[in-house]
Amino acid sequence: MEKVDAVVIGAGVVGLAVGRALALRGLETVVLERAAAIGTETSSRNSEVIHAGLYYPTGSNKARLCVSGRERLYRYCESHSVAHRRCGKLLVATDESQWPALQCLHAQALANRVSDVQWLSGDQARAMEPALAASAALWSPATGIIDSHALMLALQGDLERHDAVLALRSPVLSVTSNEQGHLLQVGGDAPMELAANWVVNAAGLWAPGLACRMKLRDVPTALYAKGSYFSLVAASPFSRLIYPLPQAAGLGVHLTLDLAGRARFGPDVEWINPTSPADIDYRVDAARADGFYAEIRRYWPGLPDGVLQPAYSGVRPKISSGQDFEFHGPA
Repeated sequence: MEKVDAVVIGAGVVGLAVGRALALRGLETVVLERAAAIGTETSSRNSEVIHAGLYYPTGSNKARLCVSGRERLYRYCESHSVAHRRCGKLLVATDESQWPALQCLHAQALANRVSDVQWLSGDQARAMEPALAASAALWSPATGIIDSHALMLALQGDLERHDAVLALRSPVLSVTSNEQGHLLQVGGDAPMELAANWVVNAAGLWAPGLACRMKLRDVPTALYAKGSYFSLVAASPFSRLIYPLPQAAGLGVHLTLDLAGRARFGPDVEWINPTSPADIDYRVDAARADGFYAEIRRYWPGLPDGVLQPAYSGVRPKISSGQDFEFHGPA
C-alpha cells in the first residue's frame, strides 16, 4: 500500500487545478481519473467562456470566485500560452418589457464589483453588432473565451512538473475514512490501495454519488441538465458573445465564438437522470434545431433557414439545495 499526502479524485479542470495547487505547496499528490483521458465530460463539453461574474448573488461563492478567478485565469493563460481572447459579451433585452430584469442584472454586476459593465441603448448595441435586435443591452468587456483543452494540458503539465502523479483508467471503488486518514481502493488496469491524509472529491457529475459512498453527511441531491449545441455553417456576423436574459435552468441559448471566430449556439435544457457515464447519450438530436431557430431569432431575426447543424452536447451538474457552490467536508 502506498501512502501519499493528498489524493484528488477526478481529472477535469477542477481536479487538475486542485492537484496543481497541492503539488505547488509541496504535497505528495496523486490525481485519479477513471477515464482514459483528462477532461472528457463537463470540462470539454461547455461553451468555453470566461465569465465576468454578472449574475451571481453578491457574497456568494460563485460571485466571489468568478470575479477574482477571472483575472487569475487570464494571467495564467498569458503566462502559460493558453489560447484565449477577451472578446466581450452583450447581454440583450429584445424589448422594453425586459428592461427591469436587465437593470437588476446591471445592479447585481456592480454589487459584485464588476465595475466595467456598461448599459447600452439599442442604438449603441447595434453600432457594435449591426445584426443584433436589441432595445437595450449590457456590455461586459471582461468576458472572454478560452481553449479549455489547452488549459487542462497546461494544468496537467504544471502538476506533473511538481512531482504529482496523474493516473488514468483508475476508478475509485471505495473510500474508507477514520481519524488517521483515508484508505482508497482503486480499480482499473493496475488495482491498488492508496492511503492519504487528504482526499478531494472533484468527480464532477459523479461527485455527489462518491460523497454518499464516502458516507459524508448532508450530501445534496444531484440534478443533470443535458445541453445541446448547434454550430453555424455560414460566416458569423458577430464578433462578440451574445446572450439573452437568463432563464430558470441556465443562461439561455446564447451565441458564443470559438477562437477561429466560428459561431455556435446553446445550450438548451433537457433534464436527464444518469447513474453512470454509460447512461449519457451525447448525441445531438437534429430535431432540436427548431427550438434553437426560435430562440436565436429573438436577438438575431436575420438568421437564415438551414444554417444550423448539430455540434456537440454536455451535461451541466446542478444541486437541488440552492444556486451556489457548496463545499462539504472534512469526511
